[in-house]
Formats: sequence, structure tokens, C-alpha cells
Amino acid sequence: MDLTRSWTTTLVTPQGDSSLEEAILQEEAVEVTLNEELVGTSMVLPENLEEFALGFLFGQGYISRPEDVVEVLVCPQRRVTVYARIESSLEEMAEETVITSGCGGTGKIARRFFSEDYPPLAECRLDFQGVSALIKGTLGVSPLQQMTHCVHACGFWSGGAFQAAYEDVGRHNAVDKVIGAILLRHFQPAGAMYTTGRLTSDMVLKCARMGIPIVLSRTAPSSLGVDIAKQAGMTLIGYARPGRLNVFTGPERIVRDGLNLAGVE
Repeated sequence: MDLTRSWTTTLVTPQGDSSLEEAILQEEAVEVTLNEELVGTSMVLPENLEEFALGFLFGQGYISRPEDVVEVLVCPQRRVTVYARIESSLEEMAEETVITSGCGGTGKIARRFFSEDYPPLAECRLDFQGVSALIKGTLGVSPLQQMTHCVHACGFWSGGAFQAAYEDVGRHNAVDKVIGAILLRHFQPAGAMYTTGRLTSDMVLKCARMGIPIVLSRTAPSSLGVDIAKQAGMTLIGYARPGRLNVFTGPERIVRDGLNLAGVE
């Protein structure tokens, strides 16, 4: 599938005008249905749609574990149909939601997630070799960012190795694709996730609910993102670079020369 298309722009400078060929990213509306009932429509980069749909449904609170998932079908009409084991109808599961800080204010998350207990976090340690592999693997997943300057990327490290990375027009969608990959059992949540987007409350909350112990960002967390990470016992890192980390919570999971950053063997 071609994820870009060519567009001729007019480059305007004080010296004059000229034509320039640009690659622009494909952004399309994709419907997500659960047991053949429409849950919502999201604007996404049209790849890894199975992962996106499962992460989207997880974020909305309709599914919560891999065992819930029965089948995922991607239809040519830009629709993803998920069949899952749920206890109630969509109407019965509808509840009060909070509009997230996603671009355009289109994201929603159940209010109860902000007061529920978080699941236990699996034991995981990350050294600087792992940090480097995670960041470089995520940023090198494809040339789309260099071509279009219009994507966010999100990658995952676990089991001592870089696992996978996903891209999308929205930072939330890229995180949803990683969560969907966990629900598809591509890898376990006992690892570290790196995102090119900022870590606002809903981004951190999704990771806490999935049980991901370490979350890194190229940029910064918000105050509520930090509060959620601390309450959940997560390691939250901002301004992550291969040789430098700004650890906001949980420094004990970051290992340096046989010692963690909290100075514990």
C-alpha cells in the first residue's frame, strides 16, 4: 500500500517563486466495529489496522486482555471488524467519558479509568544499550518521517531486544498500535515503550492499564501524566536520548554499569 502521494507546491521566497514536489502522508477515516456494531471512526495512517483497532477498543474500555479477542478482520471499505468476548452490549457498556488532549479533541476515555486500581507491573530493567536499540529502532522503522515530516512513531523493547515500531499521523494512534500488538500477543507488556509524542495523562494511562512498566518519550510528560505514572509505579522518562534520560518516576528500573540509577544493586 502506498502511504504517501505526490503534491506540487509553490515555494515562495523573497527572491521569487518556484515549484517543488512534496510527498504528503495518507490520512484516511477508518471505522472500528465490535461484534458488528460501530464503535467509532478515527483518522489514521492506513497500515497496521488490526493493531490500531484493538488498541482503540482497549482505550475505550471495551476489551482489556488478549483472551477477549476472537478475530480481527480488515475490510477493503476502510473498516476493521473485531469479534471479541464482551459481557454486555455496546449500549450497556457506554459510560461517562473524558475528552483527551489529542489533537482536535477527538479522543475519549472512560472517566472511571482515572480512579481504578492499576494492574501489577512485571519486573523489567532497561540499560543504556537497550535504550539506544529502542530509540534507534523506533526512529528508523521507515522513511516516512524523513519523507513527509508528518508522523509519530512508537516502539517497544522487551526480552532484551527491540521488538517492533508503528507509525501514525497521531501520537495516540501510534500508541494504540503498540497496545494492539500486545493484545495480539506479538510481544509481552513486560518491557519499555518509546514514543515521539508528549506523554499526557491518557497516553500514560493506557500504558499503566496495559501493565507496561517503562515508558519513554522524545519530548515531555504533563503533570497528570507524571502523577499517573507515580501512582501506578511506572518508570516515566522524558527527553530520552541514547546516552541521556530525564527520569521523572521510577529510576530503579534503569541500569548503569551494574547499578540502577537509584543506586541499588
